[in-house]
Amino acid sequence: MRSNFVFQEIWVGLRRNLTMTVALIVVVAISLSLLGTGLLFVKQVDRTRTYWQSQVEISVYLCYKGDINPNCHGAVTTAQQQGLQSRLQAMPQVEDVTYVSQQQAYTLFKSAMSNEQSLVSTVTASELPPSLEVKLRNPSADYQIVSSAVTGAPGVDSVIDEMTILEKFYRLLDGLRNAVIVVALILVVAAILLVANTIRLSAFNRRRETGIMRLVGASNFYIQLPFLLEGVIAGLFGWVIAAALLIGVKSLLLNNLQQYFSYNVGLSMADLVEVIVFAMIVGVALCGVTAFVTLRRYLRV
Repeated sequence: MRSNFVFQEIWVGLRRNLTMTVALIVVVAISLSLLGTGLLFVKQVDRTRTYWQSQVEISVYLCYKGDINPNCHGAVTTAQQQGLQSRLQAMPQVEDVTYVSQQQAYTLFKSAMSNEQSLVSTVTASELPPSLEVKLRNPSADYQIVSSAVTGAPGVDSVIDEMTILEKFYRLLDGLRNAVIVVALILVVAAILLVANTIRLSAFNRRRETGIMRLVGASNFYIQLPFLLEGVIAGLFGWVIAAALLIGVKSLLLNNLQQYFSYNVGLSMADLVEVIVFAMIVGVALCGVTAFVTLRRYLRV
């Protein structure tokens, strides 16, 4: 088998179907970039979830003077507060319990709302409840056990479970991730159909050459190889464009999001390389396998 003949046939095929080849490269590039973006979102969501689950706390808000909650009958007493704190600290699911006074809560409120001075000016320390901030050993499994242990206890106004708030945030991120992956899968199907049509058209345009090759005894593999390589080369070109787009997604989108958060759970370069390599495997396999199946059906005809 002469390699120069194979490369010549590849060049002829790409040149004859230039428009279809360009369309194939574009579709493959977009589908792989969206698929890669979905995988990057999967990694980002999982890393963010792991971080927040390690930081989640249960806030046990205590009764205070002027509390309108009907379950509260005056401010929590020192004995009640210490009793609740001791009960929580004795639980094996609890790692640490911190008491936050009304003044400390007001200081934290002013810090969190530093950009909303008009709101801060309308709130006083006496209007904020004291609380017990509970750090859990295994937040995903233990928060309901600990929460139910103090809910409705004397001196307790309410129990706020941060896990419930985070679950809504997780559902939002999961929805965005799933939407990207669904669109990517639709484009992958479009790329498969486009690969099949491109290979079929290329084979039809060169039916005279392939007929002569059959007559002189060329094997099916020798006839198929140029067409297979055309599909693989188109897939590789699409992957190169997709890799550049994925680098842009990480650099311009995911990395820039970190400036809005006080924690660092960004993706590493190894994560990006892993996704790019996976996209290459998918792109080459998609084009190669589709071309192979299409040619087998064509040769049977």
